[in-house]
Amino acid sequence: MSLMVSVSGIRGVVGESMTPRVLVSFTQAFATWLRGRGEPLDRQPLVVIGRDTRPTGDSITGLVSHTLALCGCRVLDIGVASTPTVEMAVTAEEADGGIIVTASHNPVEWNALKLLDSRGEFLDETGLEELLCMLRDERYHLARWESVGECFRDENYDDYHIRKVLELPVIDTGRIARQEFRVLVDAVEGAGSFVVPELCRSLGIADVLTVSCGGSGIFPRNPEPIADYLADTMKKVRENGCDFGIIVDPDADRLALVCEDGSLFGEEYTLVACADFYLRHRSGPVVNNLSSSRALRDVAGRHGVECLSARVGEANVSALMKSAGAVIGGEGNGGVILPELHYGRDALVGIGLFVQAFAEWRDSQQGPRKLSDFRREFPHYEMLKRKIELEERPADFGPLFDRLEALFPEAAANRLDGLKLDFASSWIHVRPSNTEPVLRMYAEAATAREADELAGSVTAEIMAFLQKS
Repeated sequence: MSLMVSVSGIRGVVGESMTPRVLVSFTQAFATWLRGRGEPLDRQPLVVIGRDTRPTGDSITGLVSHTLALCGCRVLDIGVASTPTVEMAVTAEEADGGIIVTASHNPVEWNALKLLDSRGEFLDETGLEELLCMLRDERYHLARWESVGECFRDENYDDYHIRKVLELPVIDTGRIARQEFRVLVDAVEGAGSFVVPELCRSLGIADVLTVSCGGSGIFPRNPEPIADYLADTMKKVRENGCDFGIIVDPDADRLALVCEDGSLFGEEYTLVACADFYLRHRSGPVVNNLSSSRALRDVAGRHGVECLSARVGEANVSALMKSAGAVIGGEGNGGVILPELHYGRDALVGIGLFVQAFAEWRDSQQGPRKLSDFRREFPHYEMLKRKIELEERPADFGPLFDRLEALFPEAAANRLDGLKLDFASSWIHVRPSNTEPVLRMYAEAATAREADELAGSVTAEIMAFLQKS
């Protein structure tokens, strides 16, 4: 199993591609990169580190922390924490960088190092290339014995994160409390196991039920929060008479929602609903990625603002948001980015905005007031998401994309990230994954049948190409 390297960091299977040597080498390179950002050599950079609940996380955190110290860094370990919590801690501490030990939605045998700069954001492509050059050349800064850094702990950042969400001007906990919501939270035994239920209670949700919120790190199902793996949680929402369900991935940067009848609100519609609500309070451009639903573009049009699409990846979306002056954005996988708080996907921010939006909508209704009714307020599309496993990754996907583009001359082609073909009433996006050895395919149309037919024709061409490669 190969090691996956991207602007999101490095990830692999522990004991296979993710080895102590790999961890130490990348940590040394990161510490050296931090010291090369124009700071005096006698200054000890401060690095914030946090982790999700995977069984390997504690050992990896210890190894990484002490490697950083031996490279002359001071290390603040905030313990088990969501990815957005670590990002916010970096800026709160005015740290030089951060490391999150999490493989996000990957299975439990995987782990990863997500690397953050001094803004609490993922390294851009330039920063990543600088780090990789240091890694290739093994140009590491190591501290002498008298300059070894200190490791210390502060596990209060969950409270800080919750407080910052509650302080958003658009949040009215009194209005939420009057709805007397009954909600089920599923944190898949990950980093959101304690902070998400506590946030819900702090928002004014009257009754918070929990499943898979013990923080064991042993995922009871595939941890990716998509329909294929959520049947049991969807059933529990319905059986317990909940107004809705909240589901986060292991590092709590993605948010999925379940309606009162056990149906999924749709991960693509997490950002759509949050953006529609937020744009009523603050106008400006919105940003998603090329694999996200057209529904966000439609909602932006309702509010008279522009919708722009970036390459897939949080760092790419954040960069476009900054250049465009976007007021809200994110990715269609349930990741909401609110610059008012920070430039990172944040399930806790998503929960705050969504619960407030639903509470206000219910207040305005004379008739049905269920989440499934609220869902019908938004443009409806059917999206299909597939993964094609790559035993051997082709060196160049260009010939494949040339072939697909030639087969569909009526579509507008975009090569910014893989290949996206935009038709009048549908689209399909094919791209190699940054985090897994797969080719990802997203297709969207007015009906599931149309999306399936489009994906089927493209899949046949891809399989034929891979067999010849």
